[in-house]
Amino acid sequence: MKKKYNWSVLIGAAFLMASSAIGPGFLTQTAVFTEQLGASFAFVILLSILLDAIAQLNIWRIIAVADKPAQDIANKVFPGLGYFLSFLVFLGGLAFNIGNIAGAGLGLNVLFGISVAQGAVISAIIAIGIFVYKEAGKAMDAFAKTMGILKIFLALFIAWISNPPLAEAAIRAVNPTQFSFTAVLTIVGGTVGGYITFSGAHRLLDARQTGMENLPAVNKGALSAIGLASIMRLLLFIAALGVVSTGAHLDPANPAASVFKLASGQFGYKVFGVVIWAAGISSVVGSAYTSVSFIKSFHPLILKYNREIIIAFILISCLIFVLIGKPIKVLLAVGAINGLILPIALGVMLVAAYRTKIISSYKQPLWLTIAGSAVVITMIWMGYGTIMQMLNP
Repeated sequence: MKKKYNWSVLIGAAFLMASSAIGPGFLTQTAVFTEQLGASFAFVILLSILLDAIAQLNIWRIIAVADKPAQDIANKVFPGLGYFLSFLVFLGGLAFNIGNIAGAGLGLNVLFGISVAQGAVISAIIAIGIFVYKEAGKAMDAFAKTMGILKIFLALFIAWISNPPLAEAAIRAVNPTQFSFTAVLTIVGGTVGGYITFSGAHRLLDARQTGMENLPAVNKGALSAIGLASIMRLLLFIAALGVVSTGAHLDPANPAASVFKLASGQFGYKVFGVVIWAAGISSVVGSAYTSVSFIKSFHPLILKYNREIIIAFILISCLIFVLIGKPIKVLLAVGAINGLILPIALGVMLVAAYRTKIISSYKQPLWLTIAGSAVVITMIWMGYGTIMQMLNP
């Protein structure tokens, strides 16, 4: 009998994934690469959207059909592989969360003049409050939707104010004059790498919205999440392009803030405070939830104390930031690291798609397997290119 799909959960999962992607690192990466590549960054964005959509469709569908979290699927593909994948995703999520906490703290610093550390602590308390609430799943869905809509509308305002050269961006989207392996790897990694693509899929799993009969809805959720993240990326890109096309230079200490300030003065700077706080706090929620979801099936105690472990994850991220700080380079590096994790995670899902003990009678569309394999090969190739660029600058 066909399940009645909960569309509210589906939309919440899409926003959770998109909000997990649109964190402080997302803002920083977009500003930095727009300044480096100019209008040609439009080509990188379009290429990354294609890669993102293929990766996300494969991963969400296999998790939905297998009705198991990614780490359990990986362990069935090869014993112990799930533990390795969980280790990579958990550490990557923790590193990302330090930047997320810092970004939220910076947002409150810009808005209210308190120290970034104080802002980080306040933001961590707000994030923890969502998981303390008895209906944490519903609260997380509602919070993700609200923050997602807020970020998109504010980015749209700044994109309009900055008066970008849209015609040139459209031309360079198909005829770029510059290209960067690092940009593609970092942008894809910052959108669907590491824990991010699993955030929405694991949310559907927890809400029991899975099964072959629900694949059409899962497809819509996966593509909607990529669409939301891509809209935000494009808006930030054209806003930054409007600024840098005038010859202005972004502040390397905070390139994303420069875009908003140069576009709209002090008012724009305050808008940036709202955007980066919303980006930081929503990504804290998504990162903590998903990272812990990768270990909760390994022991009954972890499952029993799942909420407490999520809270501890947020507290540890906050403590590390308060003690160490937030260098912009870390936000860029973590995106690239997550991009290197993606071919491992996607490769595991592609193998699982042909193991009947995992997916039963499900038949993976051949085009999706071929496209997913192409993404794995492309990400490995670009990862190699990025490493070579680092070794031979």
